[in-house]
Parts: sequence; C-alpha cells; structure tokens
Amino acid sequence: MISKNKFRQIVSLQKKKERDESRTYVIEGDKIVREYLKSGTRIKLLVAKPEFVSSLKISEKECIGEIETCNYEELKKISTLTAPHNALALVSYPDSRTDPAEILRELSVALDFVQDPGNLGTIIRSAAWFGIRNIICSFNCVDLYNPKVIQATMGAILNVNVHYMSLNEFLKTANDSGVPVYGALLEGNRIYDESFERRGVILLGNESKGISEELTPFITKKIYIPKYTDASYGIESLNVSMAASVIFSEFARRNG
Repeated sequence: MISKNKFRQIVSLQKKKERDESRTYVIEGDKIVREYLKSGTRIKLLVAKPEFVSSLKISEKECIGEIETCNYEELKKISTLTAPHNALALVSYPDSRTDPAEILRELSVALDFVQDPGNLGTIIRSAAWFGIRNIICSFNCVDLYNPKVIQATMGAILNVNVHYMSLNEFLKTANDSGVPVYGALLEGNRIYDESFERRGVILLGNESKGISEELTPFITKKIYIPKYTDASYGIESLNVSMAASVIFSEFARRNG
C-alpha cells in the first residue's frame, strides 16, 4: 500500500514547479521503467504491482532506491494515464552541461516554441533513432519532464540531451562558427536537392506559426519537404514531429 506521503509526492510531480524544486520526474509504464533499469539509470522510487516487482532481476533491483508495491486501483489514483500499466517510478533530473561549442561539432536540432508534449516526445524519439544526440529548446517550449513528453519518448530520452536556452544566442554562435543552420520552412530548396554537411543545426518551428521571424536571419539554408499530391484539403503542411522525422532521415541517409 502506498503511504500518504508518497502519494502526495507522486501526484505533486504533475506540476512543473514541484518537479523543478525536487529535480525529480515521473516515468510510467512497464516498458519505459524496464528501459531505464536496463540502462543502469538510478531510480529513486518504484511503485508497482507485486508481479512486476517479482519479475525484476537482482541487478535491476540494485538500481532502485526504494520499492513500494500497490494494486491497480492505487496506481490509477497516481497515474496520468487513462489505463495505467503495472509500474511507475520517480527519477532524478540528470546532471547536464550545455556547451554550445561542443554541441555544434555535430548535427543538432533547435526547436522554436514547440508546445505539444506529444510532438516534443516524438521528436526526441526520432532524433535518438537517427543518431542525433542534442536538442536545443527555446525557453517557451513545453517542459521536457511533462509526463506526456516522457511517455511519448518511450525511453528514447535516455539517448538524447535536451537543453533549454536562448535560440538567438545559440544560432548566433552557430553563425559565428560557420556552422550551417537549416531552417524548415514552406519555401526554400527541396530537401532532396539540397547538399548537407555532417555538422549543422536543424531549426524547426512552432506547430501553427512556424519559425519565429526573429530567428529567420540566422538561417543559412532554407529547406522544405515537397508534397507529392495534388490534393489540397487537410494537408496544408506536415505535423512538426512528422517533418522532423523526414528531415532527420534524409540527413542520416546522406551522411551515413
């Protein structure tokens, strides 16, 4: 049975302020919890059904600070999911350092005002698949540790460093360093005709407004994904996470 203190602690972490103050976030679902344990990531608290706990290896239990068993009804009360799985865990924020010069040595992604948690989570998952290790988010992007973002990454967050900083400053550093900035726009060069370097910044904009006007001067190469249909209804543009996957794939295909 979950204690009242643990119950309040877990529920409070649905708020960004509480997450930031405690530097702790929630992961939910059997698969994600197991991915964290396989990676050797330290888990502060595991709350799970007895059968899940009993299925863990000794080496996995050694990565867990505290374990509390519970039933489905208790999980339902603390979960953000409509249909909770068998496990939920609390994890500390990673100790990360943001060094723009180091990030700009390879391909990275910059996100301008991406607000939908599912989009950010999917972009992180796609970046991990295509070997992109760093994502720079503007300060007005959705919070990385929002439960819906974490859920959408399906554990891929373990492979990508997500930083929050001024995109004006980051992109200026890229320009000053001679690193190309590829802006995903509705006009520009077809992505399949453009030449790419191994290092660079892929800049993606807000779901409805696109890239902010104040950031367009930093773009050195404008790219777009061509549409291969004459249909004109309901497909004005691609969802930002879908566009990201197409662009990441093309960069990976060109650069091996």
